[in-house]
Amino acid sequence: MLSRSSFTSLVVGVFAVYVAHTCWVMYGIVYTRPCPAAAGGGGGGAAGCVWPYLARRPKLQLSVYTTTRSNIGAESNIDLVLNVEDFDIESKFERTVNVSVPKKTRNNGTLYAYIFLHHAGILPWRDGKQVHIVSPLTTYMVPKPEEINLLTGESTTQQIEAEKQTSALDEPVSHWRSRLTLNVMVEDFVFDGSSLPADVHRYMKMVQLGKTVHYLPILFIDQLSNRVKDLMVINRSTTELPLTVSYDKISLGKLRFWIHMQDAVYSLQQFGFSEKDADEVKGIFVDTNLYFLALTFFVAAFHLLFDFLAFKNDISFWKKKRSMIGMSTKAVLWRCFSTVVIFLFLLDEQTSLLVLIPAGIGAVIELWKVKKALKMTIKWQGLRPKIQAFNTFIDDIFAFIITMPTSHRLACFRDDVVFLVYLYQRWLYPVDKSRVNEYGESYEEKPKKKAHRE
Repeated sequence: MLSRSSFTSLVVGVFAVYVAHTCWVMYGIVYTRPCPAAAGGGGGGAAGCVWPYLARRPKLQLSVYTTTRSNIGAESNIDLVLNVEDFDIESKFERTVNVSVPKKTRNNGTLYAYIFLHHAGILPWRDGKQVHIVSPLTTYMVPKPEEINLLTGESTTQQIEAEKQTSALDEPVSHWRSRLTLNVMVEDFVFDGSSLPADVHRYMKMVQLGKTVHYLPILFIDQLSNRVKDLMVINRSTTELPLTVSYDKISLGKLRFWIHMQDAVYSLQQFGFSEKDADEVKGIFVDTNLYFLALTFFVAAFHLLFDFLAFKNDISFWKKKRSMIGMSTKAVLWRCFSTVVIFLFLLDEQTSLLVLIPAGIGAVIELWKVKKALKMTIKWQGLRPKIQAFNTFIDDIFAFIITMPTSHRLACFRDDVVFLVYLYQRWLYPVDKSRVNEYGESYEEKPKKKAHRE
């Protein structure tokens, strides 16, 4: 059997290994080894290298089409919604266009966007060196409940009756993705053909030009920028909807990182995360820069670690208790009540699982403590969990990173106030080492050695 200290050391050690492994994996993602032959000055004919087609500086054109079909073979039954001639891959832009919504889409159908990057002046399906990518412009989700002022009883929108009927069904309906974010990898990076990164490889299209292999421009759709706040319910009467198309260049390192993050969000959805839960995770990546993102990872990791250690210490302490000497049963009951109420509030607000799961575990522990306390006497000895003190300050940073109700975010600072009051009391009322205890001893007195009999 492992002792408590050994178990804690094991958990901290595993956590340290996990963080180190994650840092190594992240380094492997953002850093890609170039082709050795090209790095050695082998030139355009270096064997085994895959060269960038963009290095030839071709004249490109960006075209965005919409259709209700998931694949197209010609220009029939498609609508051109955006055409950017003399497309400059280095220039950032954002344009808003109105898109016609077909009847099939208005009846809970799907509408797709086909984005082509092709040579200027040539139709996409006639260009052998075009690249394209497909993205649905619609998604299915349960409509957001109608917000009503509890004081006046008035709705915040003019469509309360229609929304009530839709919400009453509690069924997912088609929503419009009002944003489409595009990226092109602009680095003139020479890949090693024998060790192409698997994440980027699926976005690459190769062509043979003479004796060398080139990869065409890597076109990428930033799905992480598709947020719940940008979704719009598609009604049967809707004939046109706005679509904001934004473009920005992207580096190879960030592209690979973004691909991995999108795959992670998709995996969470496959495991049962709702669109709103996935949106909370998206917000962590989209709304912050890469440096703050790294801080977010470490804060979230330490938050989970300290949560686990705090729960473990709490359970260990209460397992050893045989009486309530020095404690108040009312305080235990009140803490249990408040913890359960906070958990139910977070559950009702559909808060992120990153916040909801620890709150639920804490509520279960508090209920267990009440059950145990009712079997003991009415008083207990005080507990000062050191891990909880560290976790308090981690919670403060976590509250500004993860989306949660404002009331719960402010409540995170409650523990800070209590902790500061505790420190002030320790300073105001220090331990009196000259005070004699019940055995007639004090800290200032040295224990008297008993004389040995000869």
